[in-house]
Amino acid sequence: MIEAENEMRLRMAKAVEEERMKVPFPLLIKPKKNEKPPPLDLNEAIRQVKANAKAKFDETVEAHIRLGVDSKRTEMAVRGTVILPHGAPKAVSVAVFAEGAEAEEAKAAGADIVGGKELIEEIASGKNKLKVDKCFSTPGMAPNLGKIAQYLRKRRLMPDKKLGTLTSDIAGQLKELRQGRVEFKMESKSILHVGLGKVSYKEEALRENISAFMNAVLLAKPAGLKKTSKYAGYVLSVHISSTMGPGLPVSIQSISKAADNYKKMHMV
Repeated sequence: MIEAENEMRLRMAKAVEEERMKVPFPLLIKPKKNEKPPPLDLNEAIRQVKANAKAKFDETVEAHIRLGVDSKRTEMAVRGTVILPHGAPKAVSVAVFAEGAEAEEAKAAGADIVGGKELIEEIASGKNKLKVDKCFSTPGMAPNLGKIAQYLRKRRLMPDKKLGTLTSDIAGQLKELRQGRVEFKMESKSILHVGLGKVSYKEEALRENISAFMNAVLLAKPAGLKKTSKYAGYVLSVHISSTMGPGLPVSIQSISKAADNYKKMHMV
């Protein structure tokens, strides 16, 4: 009786195995989890970013660049500015530290807040929270900023000569800002995050803004970085997204080609 039951179990197990083997081989392979999608051509990535933007507001198109640069080495810092050919995605409010004729020049150029030592005292005492996006200063006012330097640095507002915000040409710098100038600066994890347009922009406008930015990133390549061909070893990955949309990987090859074309057409 026991032997008959054992034989029956063996037959059933064999039948189950035979049925399992009838399943086509590819279906037996489980799909890999979290498999990264292949990088897209820049034009296709832009199309998908616009298609994926479902929010009820005009989302910003952002670029996220991972660099092969040691962020702990100050001499390797990547930072710079670029004038986007089709304008920046956000209107920027500006404060200028200046006095006398330079203060009047800043007001005429459209600065939102203009002041000298009295403005610095207001900020130091907490009376003025300085709710602006950018701060500019004339060289003559720079020594007075020490009193509020920590406050400004914490908010990324400290005027900087390398970024054009510590300058004698306040009017010229404000004009560039209104024309679409944006700043970029590498963060602690060797990442650049920059807004480069709106989803309402035409595809060509977004492509040119992104191309102009990537050309500027190449120009900002640290001199101490191991000499490589253009982006190799410098730009490790590029993703673009809308404010609420998923990040889409973009091929370095298509980015390089677009930046080269922009340089040939727009830069002497």
